[in-house]
Amino acid sequence: MRPATAGHLAMFTFSALVAGSFALGSRAANDIDPLVMTAARFWVASGVLAILATALGGWDRRVLAAPWRYIVLAALMAGYFVAMFEGLKTAPPVSTSAVFTLTPIMAAGFGWLLMRQRLTGRMMLALVIGGIGALWVIFRADLSALLGFDVARGEFIFFWGCMAHALYTPLVARLKRADGTLAFACLTLLGGAVLVSLYGVREIAATDWGQLPRIVWITLVYVALFASAASFVLLQFAATRLPSAKVMAYTYLTPTWVIAWQLALGATAPGPLILVGIGLTIVALFLLLRDEEARPVGVPA
Repeated sequence: MRPATAGHLAMFTFSALVAGSFALGSRAANDIDPLVMTAARFWVASGVLAILATALGGWDRRVLAAPWRYIVLAALMAGYFVAMFEGLKTAPPVSTSAVFTLTPIMAAGFGWLLMRQRLTGRMMLALVIGGIGALWVIFRADLSALLGFDVARGEFIFFWGCMAHALYTPLVARLKRADGTLAFACLTLLGGAVLVSLYGVREIAATDWGQLPRIVWITLVYVALFASAASFVLLQFAATRLPSAKVMAYTYLTPTWVIAWQLALGATAPGPLILVGIGLTIVALFLLLRDEEARPVGVPA
């Protein structure tokens, strides 16, 4: 299998797994502090990856070089996850996932700054179409809200988390070097667990773990194993095989996956006007995936 094909398959799976965290997270966000949830998911996910890396012989002395790399990457992802759960307290999951689809535009900018990755005309068109579709969903298909830039609090908070996520993607390609994917992801998650635990030590200590609702535990297990451990490995795997904009292009599938998750969990489907915006994000995805002329990650222009 070609490296680019493997990267595309990894990101397709990534988009489905990430969507589940929006659907489940919206049901648990008001029952647990975002810092506590993020710290717990990082500790569990890093432990799982440590076991896998050990079992598969994924540890190498080189992975311990320049440990500051893990702190930088962990801080970015910790900011993203905390912002996501804080945003989900008030923002609906479909709308929040639409904010997430703005990350390809930001990732393309960071990819150019850090890796000098150029965008072709088709990629730029796709990013614009996807951005319009995302904004249409974020503003709930309300043209007056869009013109007045009436952004709800939850979406605004999550936007800054998405900015951190977009910066993370090209930084992985720049900082990963020849490290094993499992070990690198494990140490990144471990760094995030330490950072968030230190910052949120009071919230963690004040949490009555025995009284948490079942949905919180279900969400924690899911986000730790699938939306953290698995998705980190998939993202880092793809980030070294595809340009940053293409990696993040798969976020355009997230609102569609979220709707599928919501329907599976018994929620009602969004209105037809909202579906128009989601349709534009899917068009953007196909435009980006058809364009194979951009330089791969790690190859400066």
